[in-house]
Parts: sequence; structure tokens; C-alpha cells
Amino acid sequence: MSDSISEAAVDVDAVAPAAAVLPVVVLVGRPNVGKSTLFNAFTSSRDALVMDLPGLTRDRQYGQGRFEGKGFIVVDTGGLSPDEDDALAMLAEEQAQIALSEATHILFLVDALEGCTNADLAIAQRLRKFGKPLTLLVNKAEGRTRTAIASDFHQLGLGEPLPISAEHGDGLGNLLRSLLVNAPPADFATDDGIIRVAVVGRPNAGKSTLVNRLLGDTRLLTSEVAGTTRDAISVRFERDGHEYELIDTAGIRRRNKVSEVIEKFSIVKALQAVERAHVVIVMTDAHDEIGVHDAKLMGLIAQRGRAMVLAVNKWDHLDNDKRNAIRTDVDFKLPFLDFVPPHYISALHGSGLKALMDDVVLAYEATTRDIPTPELTRALEKACDKHAPPAVLTRRIKLRYAHQVGTNPIQILVHGNQTEKLPTSYHRYLINEFREAFQLVGVPIQLRFKTGENPFQGRKNVLTASQIKKKQRTVKRFS
Repeated sequence: MSDSISEAAVDVDAVAPAAAVLPVVVLVGRPNVGKSTLFNAFTSSRDALVMDLPGLTRDRQYGQGRFEGKGFIVVDTGGLSPDEDDALAMLAEEQAQIALSEATHILFLVDALEGCTNADLAIAQRLRKFGKPLTLLVNKAEGRTRTAIASDFHQLGLGEPLPISAEHGDGLGNLLRSLLVNAPPADFATDDGIIRVAVVGRPNAGKSTLVNRLLGDTRLLTSEVAGTTRDAISVRFERDGHEYELIDTAGIRRRNKVSEVIEKFSIVKALQAVERAHVVIVMTDAHDEIGVHDAKLMGLIAQRGRAMVLAVNKWDHLDNDKRNAIRTDVDFKLPFLDFVPPHYISALHGSGLKALMDDVVLAYEATTRDIPTPELTRALEKACDKHAPPAVLTRRIKLRYAHQVGTNPIQILVHGNQTEKLPTSYHRYLINEFREAFQLVGVPIQLRFKTGENPFQGRKNVLTASQIKKKQRTVKRFS
């Protein structure tokens, strides 16, 4: 768009103390009129999932926007006036109703291509009851005259329709300029000290229920229908003195079971949430055994270097034999993830959540920790004294010192000679020693090695005249 709209979106429910005085702009309308596209335009992001599919958005999504130095909060919602036979659509409408109650200004989107519909008339009637400032936006209006648009949508009785194009940015600058006349300067809190936690797992494992329980509010849609969550929804909250950003994600299934295009995009959003996170809570269902898919998912997260905590959900109402079998299953099928602390919880009733979040904090502190080089080197020396590196062709591999080269994930660089010949088993040994020495809970450590240069490599030893004669006599004697 021609006008500058910036500030990456950080989807939040309680954005920041400063956000309490910022305008809250709520986007409403029928399904598939372009609300999520407008949300992404306002926040200069791609946080909202956008496809040409009605009813894609279900949960309300919060973002931060900035325009000409002024800040505002924008809320994306699902479509209003759903089919009453669609239970999930009805839940999505409840989310929209909550957002409308929080709004300081409502943006009602209609579709210029479809014209004014009976559904638009019904929504307009409902929006009047809120008694809040409202602007009628006619989206997808590129190439159409203002007169033609006004003649069709004046019947809604909501004032002068404003033509825009959310996709191309037409008309958004003037819209925001009018909305933010009395808005304060943008002063969004930074992400420093905020623990970003992604909740991932198979469909219907209880991810949204866990987030709602931690918040103490029905913030996200929950249903027994697998795949209720489609987008990655971020919510900030505070607990026991720590600030969190929880990212609820869509369920991740095996590739051969993913057929719908929307589910493929949802999985991509879930994996992007993993990349953003400091810590990942991997949720499984206690009523389903740990499968190859769960192990592969956790292996992928470890490969990406993210700290992890395992939450086995729906632990309530299980007898002791079943519980023992599940614990054995976890130990037997996830031996390569022995550094990940398991927790057996009930997201519905809240049991086990305090210990779970305590380990989330420990994992965050571990993955963002800066370890001094002298301490790392002492730990390396202690490990080598305990179990020396193997010899290669009678030459002992020497590891001299170590230092940290990265956080989240923890990356350690070890210097020595012939390090390229160290076996993989010794790599794992050193990782375990470092993890134990520095109490790195739930953190996969990325270990790299560097061999020092040989100062005599490439240099030829030039013999003196006497050395040459001596060499010739030796050769002649034994030839």
C-alpha cells in the first residue's frame, strides 16, 4: 500500500499494559469477505491464515499495528451468521461476540463482488445493538466507482460505505488516518523476558484445552472434533511472576493422512510456531500409545534445536496398570529424548500443570543461558579425564577448550586436534556431560568441533650439506 503500515504482529490477548489505552479495532463480517487479509495488511505480517475458503478463521486473533507513529490493536474474527447446524461455526461466532464487546471501533467488511446480501443486512442489524463506532468497508472494490458501491450498500443504513482493497492496500491509509486521530503514539512492549511456548501434538490431544486452563478462560475453541484449531493463535499471560506467549497450533498428523489443502497450511503454521518458540510442549493423549509419528515429531523439534517438555494428557481416570504401561511406553519408544522431562497431566482438570510450567521455565532458562568459556573448558577437561578420547593410529585425540557460540539452541564449539576423527558415541558422551554439568533441562545441545591448524603443515625441512652426506652414507650402508 502507498501509506506506511508497519510493526510485525504479535498476537496477544492481553497485549501489554500500554495497550490498554490503544484503540481496539475489531474486524467482522460474513465468512470469506477478506477479514484475515485486512488483518495481515494492518499488522504487516502473514500471521492470519488466508485462503479462498469460507469459515477458515475460528478463534479470534489479536495483533499490533502501527501507522504514522500511532499504535492500535486489531482483532480478526470468524464470520458472523453461521449455519446453526454447524457447531464449530457457532463457537466461532461466540468468539466474535467476545471481540465485539472489547472493541473501541468496529470495521464491518462486505464484499463488493457479491453485493449486499441478506446475511449482510442481518449482521448490520446486530451490530447496531452494540452502540459502538462503526465503519462500513466494501472490500475487493478495486476498479469500481464509489457511486456504484454506495448505491448497493447504502441500504445497510450504516453511513457512507468506504471502498477498499485489503489485498492491494487501496484506501487503507485514509481509513487508518481517520481511525487513529486521537490514538496515542505506538509504544508496544518488547519481547525481552517473554517466554514463547508452542503447544504441538496430534489432533484432539487437548492443546487448546491446556491453553484455556492456563489462562483460566475459554479463550480458544475446544471440541471433541479433531482439527478444531486451524491457525496458530498466540496469547500472552502472566503466571508466577513470568510472562508467557502461548502459541496454540493445529494438530499434526502423519503425512499420508493429510489430504485437505487447509490442513497442510495449518501444519506449516504449526512448524513456524515451533521456529518462533523458546520451548515446545509436545502433547500426547494417554488413551493413545506413543507412536512413530510422535517420535518423529519430537525428533524434528530436537533437530531444530528447540527445548522441549512432554505432556501426556488425559491422565485422570486411568488405573495404575494403565499408567505404568504408559510410563514404560514413553521410556521404551523415546530413549533418544531422555533429556526431555515427561509430565502426566489433565488439561481439563488442571492436575500436574504447575510442575509442567516449572519445567518450561527451567527449559527456557537453559536454552537462553550464556555459559562462560572457562566453565565450559573445565567441564570439557573433567569429561576427558573421566573418559579420554580414543586414539587414532596410536595418536591420542586432544580436546583443548570449548566455548559457546549460540543460544536457543545451545551451540558449543570444541577446539582440538584430529576432532574430525572423533566417533559419534563420544559426541553423545560430551553432550550428556555438558547437560549434567550445567543442568540443561529439556535442551538439545548442538556440538561442533574445530581442528587447529598445524603450524608445520606445508613446510619442507631443508637439509644441510652434512645432513645430506650422512643420509647418503646410511642409504649406501643398508642398500
